[in-house]
Amino acid sequence: MTAIVSSTDQRTAAKPTPEGGGKSAASRRRFLTDAARTACGVGLVGLALGLHARQSKALPADAIRPPGALPEQQFLAACTRCGLCVRDCPPPGAPHAVLKLARAEDPVALGTPYFTARTNPCLMCTEIPCVKACPTGALDPALTDINKARMGVAVLVDEDQCIAFQGLRCEICFNVCPVRGKAIKIEPMPNKRTGKHAIFGPVVYPDQCTGCGLCEKACIMEDAPIKVLPERLGRGRIGSHYRRGWEEK
Repeated sequence: MTAIVSSTDQRTAAKPTPEGGGKSAASRRRFLTDAARTACGVGLVGLALGLHARQSKALPADAIRPPGALPEQQFLAACTRCGLCVRDCPPPGAPHAVLKLARAEDPVALGTPYFTARTNPCLMCTEIPCVKACPTGALDPALTDINKARMGVAVLVDEDQCIAFQGLRCEICFNVCPVRGKAIKIEPMPNKRTGKHAIFGPVVYPDQCTGCGLCEKACIMEDAPIKVLPERLGRGRIGSHYRRGWEEK
């Protein structure tokens, strides 16, 4: 007797069902899903870091780069955030730490080194260990004389708060300056308050200032009237549009 096989049974019989086939397909799907999730995660992290870097392009006024730092955008491109400059600063026996690495909550590009003059000024180490520790040149190895560093520039931002301009004699910023008598000088000038008697106030010479921040740290006022700013903020320059017009005239 000949068996009668339905078309449905024929299709079912013809369909291969190798052992483990279902598991292989599930594994492939899981692999592709995990890979997609990883790619998305990396992309989001990169996007976040990119946004943070763009937000931090304008270095805050109270964040100063280490000695020898390249111009900000070049510095950010060269710095690998390795932390070696922070590790070697300050040298053993120094009174306080100077450099720190920016954290996520700091308004500085994440992981890059900086210091705050009011609390932790540069100690002006003659060996400049932070520069020697930098493996990428983000801190220029050509800087061998710390007195030629240009980390920032001291600016007398509020004469009214400076007791020297109130007629009292104060020379603290002058005395602690490591390039004493060059970056800061005490000079006689008219007393704007009374119109009588001369006062002796601090005058900053930007071309000689290293931006170490020792003057700001030493100021006796609650809110120091002398502050160290990143050089681009503290040193005025004629705008290129104005310069071109002047040259044409």
